Amino acid sequence: MQAGYELLIYHLGQDDRKKCTARRLARFGLARQVHHAREIPHHAVVLSPGAEKALSPQDRRRSCIAAVDCSWKKAEEVFSSLPATAARRALPYLVAANPVNYGRPAQLSTAEALAAALYILGDVPGAHLLMGKFKWGPHFLTLNHEPLEAYRTAGSSREVVRRMQAFVPPPRD
Repeated sequence: MQAGYELLIYHLGQDDRKKCTARRLARFGLARQVHHAREIPHHAVVLSPGAEKALSPQDRRRSCIAAVDCSWKKAEEVFSSLPATAARRALPYLVAANPVNYGRPAQLSTAEALAAALYILGDVPGAHLLMGKFKWGPHFLTLNHEPLEAYRTAGSSREVVRRMQAFVPPPRD
């Protein structure tokens, strides 16, 4: 990657091969697939929906971003089985633009998750490079431009969470 971030994908092969964004990123040489959790280095930040801390610009010191590519139906089980070697971070509120989960909050594809992480960490060109590999990819960045900018300029994980509240819609009755 351009800004020095190594992108890893812990791939579990639980998805439709034709729709797998992780495989596509690997084919283009933009990310490296690993098949065992032990291959994720200690200095990595692992994107995890159940993490207690949000990804923020404070995580820029880490040189590796790891995403787990698994079925959303099995996500809780998969993430609970990962060893706690690397820092786990949750992505803040974003809306999916991929064809499978379009418009659903927090149901991002692996490529969307990695692009969002790059954007938040300040590698905006890298995020555009990743999303440029998908017809719908640039729309993800357009759809989430305002929140991504807010998160990218936050000073801490707490501030990311505070800013996120402006983008989360109120609960329906």
